[in-house]
Amino acid sequence: MRTLWTMVAGALLALGAQAQTLRWASQGDLQTADPHAQNESMTNMVNGQVYEKLVNRDRQLGIVPGLATEWSNPDPLTWRFKLRSGVKFHDGTPLTADDVVFSVQRAKEPTSQLVQYATAVGTPRRVDDATVEFKLDKPNPIFLQHIDLLFIMSKGWAEKNRVTRPQDFKNREESFASTHANGTGPYVLVSRQPGVKNVFKRNTQWWGRFEGNVQDIVFTPIANDATRLAALISGELDLVLDPAPRDIARLRQQPGLQVIDGPENRLVFIGMDQGRDQLLYGKSPDGRNPFKDLRVRQALYHAIDIEGIKLKLMNGLAVPTGGLTPSALASFSDPQLQSRLPYDLNLARRLLTEAGYADGFEVTLDCPNNRYINDEEICLTLASMWAQLKIKVRVNAMPRVLFFPKLEKLDTSLYLYGWGGAITDAESIFAPVYRNRGEKGVGAYNYGNWRNDKFDQLAARSSVEIDPKKRETLVREALAEFRAQIHTIPLHRQVIPWAARAGLKAVHRPDNWLEVAWVTVPAR
Repeated sequence: MRTLWTMVAGALLALGAQAQTLRWASQGDLQTADPHAQNESMTNMVNGQVYEKLVNRDRQLGIVPGLATEWSNPDPLTWRFKLRSGVKFHDGTPLTADDVVFSVQRAKEPTSQLVQYATAVGTPRRVDDATVEFKLDKPNPIFLQHIDLLFIMSKGWAEKNRVTRPQDFKNREESFASTHANGTGPYVLVSRQPGVKNVFKRNTQWWGRFEGNVQDIVFTPIANDATRLAALISGELDLVLDPAPRDIARLRQQPGLQVIDGPENRLVFIGMDQGRDQLLYGKSPDGRNPFKDLRVRQALYHAIDIEGIKLKLMNGLAVPTGGLTPSALASFSDPQLQSRLPYDLNLARRLLTEAGYADGFEVTLDCPNNRYINDEEICLTLASMWAQLKIKVRVNAMPRVLFFPKLEKLDTSLYLYGWGGAITDAESIFAPVYRNRGEKGVGAYNYGNWRNDKFDQLAARSSVEIDPKKRETLVREALAEFRAQIHTIPLHRQVIPWAARAGLKAVHRPDNWLEVAWVTVPAR
C-alpha cells in the first residue's frame, strides 16, 4: 500500500501545487468521456464539468436556463427553445441549432444509454441558427426533466473525429470520444488516463459565471478507502467524494478537515432474474429458477435485517425504505408506499418451504465494489443473512467498469443496483428500470427481465397523463402493483458524506453532483 500511495502522492503533488487547483478523489473513475455512452451518475457528473445541456439545475434542483435562455410550450406536443448567443465549444466553434439536433439524435442511437430520455423529448428540428423545436407524438409531463439529461456535443467535432455514434461501452469499444471531449462547459478536458488520472483546466471563454476560484482540476480514482483517507489527512487531496462510513466520526473530529453531507436522491435495491426458467448462475433442487416464485422473493425480503445494516454497516448513513422510488416525493411521501415488509426469519423459512425450497438453493450475487456506499460489504452482509435460509450465496464483486456492462447483457441471476439523480418524479425510474423491456429504451435497465403487464400499462399511462390528479392515481396504482409482486427488494436511500479540507466551500446537492464552478479551494 505504501508503494501505491507514494505513486499517487507524487502524481497529486506534481499537478496540484497551485492554490486554485482542486484535487479530488473517488473510489472509482468515470467510465467514459463520451456523454451519451453511459448513464451513470458519477460519469455524468464528471462529464458535466465539460458538457452542458439546454437547461441546468440550481442548488435546490430547480430547472434554470442553460444553453437555452428561454423556452415555451405552445401546445402539449410542441416545445421551442431559444439558444444562448455567443456560446462556443472548447475548440472555438459556435453553438448552433444543428448541434442540438445532432446531439439529441445521437443520444437515440442503440449504443446510447440515454435512448429512453432522448426518445421522450420527441423529434428536434432546426427553426433557425438560434432556435430548436421539439415535436412529440404524445404528451410528456416531465419534458424539461428529460431535456436536463441530454448533453450537447459539437456536430462538426463528432464528424471530424468519427464519433457520430456513441461508444459501444458494453462491448468494450474504445473511441476518440471515450478519452477526448469538446463541450461548452466551464472546464476543458486536458488529459484522460482511465483508472489513473483526469486533468481539466478552466474554460476562460465560458459564458457562465464562476462562483468559486478553481482554475484546474485533478481527479484521481483511488480504490482503497485507507489510501484516500490518508491522502486527505496529509493534505494531498482537497476533497473525497466517498469516504468510508466507518471513518466519518473520526473525520468530523480531525483538525483541518470537515464533513459535508446530505441525503441523496438514490434508491439502492436488489434485482432478481425473473425471466429465465433456470438460474444462469446457481442451481436449485428442482432445476428451476426460484426467483420466478413470488414466495421466494418475499422470503428474501423478510430475511433482511435492514436496521442492522443501517446501524452496524452503514453507521447511520442510510435511510431504510420499502419505497420503490429514489425520492419519497415520487410516491407523494405516502407512508404506506414507503413501508417495508417486516424482518421475520420464521415467516421467510415458511415461505421457502411452501415454494419447495426448504433446503435452499445456490446463487451468485453480482455486486459493484466501487459504486455505492459499502456496496460489496452490503452484498456480503446479505449473503450471511440469506444463509440463515440455507441459501448459499456467492458474492461476485467487481469494479463498476465491469459490473455495468455485465448487467447490460442480462448476464446475471441476482444483483445489487442503485438508481437516482436529479429527477424526483416516479417516471425517472418507471420507464427505464421497472417497465417491461421494450423499444426505444423502455425497460432498458430492467436487468431482472421481469414482466408485469398490469404495472406496465399503468406506468405507460402515467407517463403521458398531464392532469396532475389523474396522474397521481395512476402512479399510486402502479407502485402498489409493483410492490405486491416484489420484482425488486428495496434496501435504503443513501446519505452521502463528502470529506474535505477545512475552508473548502462546495454545494452538496441531493443528486450528489459536485458543481466545480461553485467550489472555492482555500489557500495552502
